[in-house]
Amino acid sequence: MTEVIYDDGADLGIIQGKKVAIIGYGSQGHAHAQNLRDSGVEVRVGLQPESKSRAKAQEAGFEVGTPAEVAEWADVVVLLAPDQHQRHIYANEIAQHMREGKTLVFSHGFNIRFGYIEAPEGVDVVLVAPKGPGHTVRREFQAGRGVPVIVAVEKDASGSAWQTAWSYAKAIGGLRAGGITTTFTEETESDLFGEQAVLCGGVSQLVQYGFETLTEAGYQPEIAYFEVLHELKLIVDLMWEGGIAKQRWSVSDTAEYGDYVSGPRVIDPSVKENMQAVLKDIQSGAFAERFIGDQDAGGPEFQALRAKAEGHPIEATGQKLRALFAWEQPDADYTDGSAQR
Repeated sequence: MTEVIYDDGADLGIIQGKKVAIIGYGSQGHAHAQNLRDSGVEVRVGLQPESKSRAKAQEAGFEVGTPAEVAEWADVVVLLAPDQHQRHIYANEIAQHMREGKTLVFSHGFNIRFGYIEAPEGVDVVLVAPKGPGHTVRREFQAGRGVPVIVAVEKDASGSAWQTAWSYAKAIGGLRAGGITTTFTEETESDLFGEQAVLCGGVSQLVQYGFETLTEAGYQPEIAYFEVLHELKLIVDLMWEGGIAKQRWSVSDTAEYGDYVSGPRVIDPSVKENMQAVLKDIQSGAFAERFIGDQDAGGPEFQALRAKAEGHPIEATGQKLRALFAWEQPDADYTDGSAQR
């Protein structure tokens, strides 16, 4: 049985006694920094002078310096920049300040697992990964709740890396919901697989194919959008609440029967074989090599794939529909091409 660690299993005083540098102030960065501060931890934020996030961090009341400045000051350095940028930030600004006794923290193990970052001897290397986006991590903390976390230690140079990791997890609110022990390898490989095969790649492709099948058969795109995308949230929420069993219990008998007889026709055993191939590419480092190689070249493949996906007819249909109804979403937050770039 997997052991779950809660607040009473960690000593908040450990992280409260350390100076923490948060490198990056995006989704996870802002949440970690603010939750730590609210838990009584001294925090500074590390950002490049030209970063658009500097104003946000300063407005939130943080002392902001360059990554090098805050890394030199800190006892604990938390690297929360995007995966493809971490190794450059680390090599150019952080590595020289990682002295014996310090701790290097990640929320995703990508750069450690694939060898893009190697911490020097005498430095603890730990992982504290909330299982939710940063805005949820912050919102749940403010509500007195938390988002579950998984915790790992790659290097325990001090002999107390686990205690520091659990203390950090408590300070960001994760142990209110519960924390589970993992490894950098398990977290990285399972996370990448989940994103690619199911949560992002799998679901997105399934929705697009469903939309195309209906519209190519002559059904209205608006009706197709409702059936294969809009209602997906309702189904996922039911799964989140009580597993696949609750989803099947909640829908009509017709839908449940169709689930059993048609689901395996669409997602047949060949899909599982394809998933296994995706996992092998992750485990071997082939995906990481492809991603980093493309990013180092300026991201031509990434940009082309993004542009192609944004041009799918379901996107235009969705934007038009969402603008018409009382449940209108703030599309500029996430679908306007300029909002995230």
